[in-house]
Amino acid sequence: MVGVQSWRQPDLHERPVLKKLNEGLHDLRLDAGLPSARSIRDRIGRDAQDYWIVNHQAVLDTFQKSDLPRLGRLELIVTVLSEDAGRNDTTAEVQRFKDLWKQAYDEMVAQAYVQPPTESLASGGDDGTKAPAKSAQEQPGQDAGETRRQAAQDPLADAEKPSNNDHAAASVNYAEESLKGLIINAAQALWYDKDALSVFLGVVRRSEGFVRLADAAAERRPANATFYGVKSREFEVDHTPARHELVLLHRLLNKRRTKLSMTFTALGQQTGVSSDDWIRWYTHDELPRREAIVAFSHVTHLPLEDHALLLGLWDAAHEALDAKRRFEALPTGISFDEAWSMRDPTTPKSWALAGVAGEERRACGPDLTTGIAPAFTVAGPPRSGRSTVLVNIARSLIAVGTRVVLAAPESSPVRELADQNGVVACFVRDGLRPEELEETLSSASPERPVVVVIDDADALAKCEAGRLLEGLVQHGFEEGTALVVGRREGKIPFGSGWLKQTQKAHRGLLLSPQERTAGNLIGVRIGDSVIGWPIVPGRGWLHLGDGKILPVAVPG
Repeated sequence: MVGVQSWRQPDLHERPVLKKLNEGLHDLRLDAGLPSARSIRDRIGRDAQDYWIVNHQAVLDTFQKSDLPRLGRLELIVTVLSEDAGRNDTTAEVQRFKDLWKQAYDEMVAQAYVQPPTESLASGGDDGTKAPAKSAQEQPGQDAGETRRQAAQDPLADAEKPSNNDHAAASVNYAEESLKGLIINAAQALWYDKDALSVFLGVVRRSEGFVRLADAAAERRPANATFYGVKSREFEVDHTPARHELVLLHRLLNKRRTKLSMTFTALGQQTGVSSDDWIRWYTHDELPRREAIVAFSHVTHLPLEDHALLLGLWDAAHEALDAKRRFEALPTGISFDEAWSMRDPTTPKSWALAGVAGEERRACGPDLTTGIAPAFTVAGPPRSGRSTVLVNIARSLIAVGTRVVLAAPESSPVRELADQNGVVACFVRDGLRPEELEETLSSASPERPVVVVIDDADALAKCEAGRLLEGLVQHGFEEGTALVVGRREGKIPFGSGWLKQTQKAHRGLLLSPQERTAGNLIGVRIGDSVIGWPIVPGRGWLHLGDGKILPVAVPG
């Protein structure tokens, strides 16, 4: 096979997990047809500044160096190779390598405890080790301009190449600093368990270079570890949507355990749950198993109200984590026709399509003739997909013969439905007069309802037809009218003008909410499990008035 290279594999016999990861990478490249480093680089592509996201030398290092590769770089390479190899589930393949990376990281840390950096390594290679004769960028025939561009976009990749003894020493020092950061974070987590802290620092003191660090950590709780003046993210865990509940849960558990002077070892013996599990739950902000909470309450003789509070917090945290799992399982790229086919055939004409639930794969939305008030709110920050939801709602109503009045004071895809059969009128001005709206609603009745769909309703909050719009919600059930509005999160104070009436319906769809107060728009309280996620168009949380929020994907 012309032009194909087989890359050497590093000697990793002392690090079996990393060896397994490296062998898996080489096997994946073989299945992909042994692409070159430059081919992999090209498949990953360039960034917004037209630099390579990962240069070809960094690709080679990932396969050939004995160091643990960067996780982000590893994910990109595995994604490309999995696609080229024709793997059915690229996401699962990436996750498999991420799990191996985490195990290899734990392996590296565990070995660092018993094999601290030695003076011979830190001295820069006095034992006579020779640096490579030429780096990959010094190979003949390489374009000098490309070399400079690669160095500019990925300076750390160049820093990783042991071109001389100084670079080797710097690499060892960085590893030592990383280990110090791990010690500091562990001391922080164990600070209130003096027994566990004492045992841990005793192990640290066995390494001569860390004695002073251990002594300092024993005297006062250390601050966050930092590297080069920048807060380290080396040991951070992923943000959990149940953080608020977990903090309260851990605080109550720790308060009771400290009051009883109970060590993790004793806690493990009395609850039947291993001390390692308890320590992991404390240090990693993980949710303990429910049976562990019950056992803790029993052995510590918690009062009934504290026991109920712990279980309530556990249920709330579990629900938040489950919501996150269901949110991540939402379908992508679903069309309106596909979503429409998922609806219940018995749904009434007043039912509107708002989204598709992930696991159930069913169409979800409100029945505008039921509930507290005939209104529905779609809210979210800019570019979250509000207009798409309103278009879907209007199309679903038109499809079953329900008449619709459209209003879009600002540029919106809703205007494109103006010529559809079943659209009574479409108002595109930044003002709305009561006489023109009243005329379009004159034929509405419970038997032949008319639904008003307004995009960018905030722009009409103070319009002349405000009293008439308010009446649509107050008397809609009797008069055969309903109101669907799209609002920007945080655009105007809640409750302004006639929009206050739409909140009384206590139902709606929140798209990528960023603030807790966004829940007021649809009559539900939301917390950390919902807010603050990256804005992804067409991903939201549906509330139909029952106090529960359902993650849904928006068709289109």
